[in-house]
Amino acid sequence: MGTGGKGYKPPALQLEKLLALGLDQRTAENALVNSKVTANLAAVIAEAGISWCDKSVGNLLYAVATKYPNNALVHRPALIDYIVSMKIKNPAQLDAALSFLTNVGPDPLDTGKFEEACGVGVVVSIEEIHSTVTKVLHENMEAILEQRYHINVGNLCGQVRKRHPWGDAKATKEEIEKRLAEILGPKTEADNVKPVKTKKGKPAKSEEKKVAVATVAPPSEDLNPYSHFPEPAENNKVHTEIFFSDGNIWRAHNTKEILEKHLMATGGKVTTRFPPEPNGYLHIGHAKAMFIDFGLAKERNGYCYLRFDDTNPEAEKKEYIDHIQEIVHWLGWEPYKVTYTSDYFQALYEHAVELIQKGLAYVDHQIKEGRENNLDSPWRDRPIEESLKLFEDMRRGLIAEGAATLRMKQDMQNDTRNMYDLIAYRVKFTPHPHAGDKWCIYPSYDYAHCMVDSFENITHSLCTLEFDVRRPSYYWVLVALGLYQPYVWEYSRLNISHNIMSKRKLNRLVTEKWVDGWDDPRLLTLAGLRRRGVSAATINSFIRGMGITRCDNSLIPFERLEYHIREELNKTASRAMVVLHPLKVVITNLEDGKVIDLDGKKWPDAPADEASSYYKVPFSRTVYIEKTDFRLEDPKDYYGLAPGKSALLRYAFPIKCTEVIHGDNPDDIGEIRAEYDPSKTSKPKGVLHWVAEPAPGVEPLKVEIRLFEKLFLSENPAGLEDKEPEGTAWLRDLNPHSKEVVKGAYAVPSLAAAVVGNKFQFERLGYFAVDTDSTPEKLVFNRTVTLRDSYGKAGGPR
Repeated sequence: MGTGGKGYKPPALQLEKLLALGLDQRTAENALVNSKVTANLAAVIAEAGISWCDKSVGNLLYAVATKYPNNALVHRPALIDYIVSMKIKNPAQLDAALSFLTNVGPDPLDTGKFEEACGVGVVVSIEEIHSTVTKVLHENMEAILEQRYHINVGNLCGQVRKRHPWGDAKATKEEIEKRLAEILGPKTEADNVKPVKTKKGKPAKSEEKKVAVATVAPPSEDLNPYSHFPEPAENNKVHTEIFFSDGNIWRAHNTKEILEKHLMATGGKVTTRFPPEPNGYLHIGHAKAMFIDFGLAKERNGYCYLRFDDTNPEAEKKEYIDHIQEIVHWLGWEPYKVTYTSDYFQALYEHAVELIQKGLAYVDHQIKEGRENNLDSPWRDRPIEESLKLFEDMRRGLIAEGAATLRMKQDMQNDTRNMYDLIAYRVKFTPHPHAGDKWCIYPSYDYAHCMVDSFENITHSLCTLEFDVRRPSYYWVLVALGLYQPYVWEYSRLNISHNIMSKRKLNRLVTEKWVDGWDDPRLLTLAGLRRRGVSAATINSFIRGMGITRCDNSLIPFERLEYHIREELNKTASRAMVVLHPLKVVITNLEDGKVIDLDGKKWPDAPADEASSYYKVPFSRTVYIEKTDFRLEDPKDYYGLAPGKSALLRYAFPIKCTEVIHGDNPDDIGEIRAEYDPSKTSKPKGVLHWVAEPAPGVEPLKVEIRLFEKLFLSENPAGLEDKEPEGTAWLRDLNPHSKEVVKGAYAVPSLAAAVVGNKFQFERLGYFAVDTDSTPEKLVFNRTVTLRDSYGKAGGPR
């Protein structure tokens, strides 16, 4: 769109005139697309009375043509004279001049005050710039040596410009970059890696494989993980300094009046919000966000909103909204109120109009051109009335999707990309799951999120570290509109090994059927963890053990989560016996038809006099053991059954293998014969779990068992994408053996009464939970986690 479409050629004479001003080709072509900009440039060139000039002068004249205030046109020729004569020679001086003239309007110009206001006659030598750069670098040396080439150069330039507002900005930047190279030396491989924000003294994230933490033991837990958060009454300090490319600095903070109004509305209480986007199911990372947002409010006796960040109707569903509300309650959190960003669409729209009226937003027709090349849009300085009319046309559905957006007029030359005139509104002819079809324009996250935080009087706006780069734009909106500013604090994401946490990737796994839905027990979605048999208490205990920090260079081992799961299930899951792969054993010295009822312990330390602590286990002539618990050879350190060898059946009797019945080949064992020791005088070392026929000729209770392993083979599958541009390496890392379904397992009769959600320890096999696929005719159990290593490899007998 910046060149008027394919095949467009600007008039040669006009283009030549603009190029003669020193404008680059792209800027000149973009200017010619906009008739008003072209007319203004023609007038400025005529008033300047020149046909060519130096590039620095030409860029200033271009700025006059696009930025000059309409109320002071009478003084434009005078300003142009100052530029052509090089009395005003840099953008900082020009901006000061434009600001002065805006206030003067058509009134007579006091040249003395004008020249003082924009630094006419002030000479800042290169030597002065170099000297000040030396001082600024010395003051920031600790940060420079720590951050190296990731240091914010724009911040350093801003510190120099603060002392020399009329100095040459280009020369300042060049000198700083030159001096940094001298101090730091050649760039290393680490300098070229995208930086990860960490605490002072912590190393940036380096190679993928070096990230994982080896320990499985739980950390010591902070008794109060929220102790470092300030009180609401302290929120009058500078939150963030917003540095602009022209040297201007906005210092975001609440005035005394705004803060007092806020405290009156909240009663001085902490007010937080948990703001998920309803575009998928929540994962364990959201559990950390809930622990921080709801937990801080609870700890301070305050309030926490559950707010649906529903600004993208194309990706949002009622299903996700219902799931989020249900899972928040399941985790034990009670929202103060349930709100939606869409509840505030009218107020957000009205503030957008206000930004346009202030000259801080404009309707744009570019898609990517300006952001990719750091160029101001040719529509950036279109008249306010024109943007107001076009924005109204957008609201009324008179402009097609993609044909126009409303952009905030921030800073296209900023060192922070998230200040590149971010989109505030876009056109989408899509009904909204909560707001219906009232709107066809929808606000962006960057525009709406900060304002709704302000509307709801949020005291602590807490988010993960990747939003750190959005902090300047967050406060830019609030400062521009004079709204209350919450305290923003970012914390590290929860990254767990052998898993992915990206909602986009989770959605792909689900929609492309790599897994069995959002609640697949292999996923770290909260629905998947719950279905697997993990409790809300376990998840919150695990999250609390992680702490609340800004250190973002760790990958938590999956085994650490398993530790917390075992710790709880060991106390809460009753015991039972299940045989996964049955091998028939006929007890030859037990008479046909005889069934002996034995007692199995639900708990290891069950009191002998409490009947409720036991379950009935029938022992009959035909029992079943695990196929892996029998071998034809009896190697050293093997405690299972073998020809001529004995083993103890748990809660029952010792049995001794007396005969092996083979199938069609020697390796195929059909059944074994054994004799039991009713007196229990023999003391074999091995103890086996087993299941018997409950009555002669009656098959034991048959159940389906689902065994789960890690979903991905690599510790950090998300990191594999960096090595393959197509971004599919993480999919190829899926573990083909992450799920095994055992359909012919046998269980003790007491398990027939199990219902969805019941949890058990199947002795020597692990912890299991009844799955939602269970029916009265068939029980299905999911393995939540294996037992500790002390039980032997793969459930080997002890």
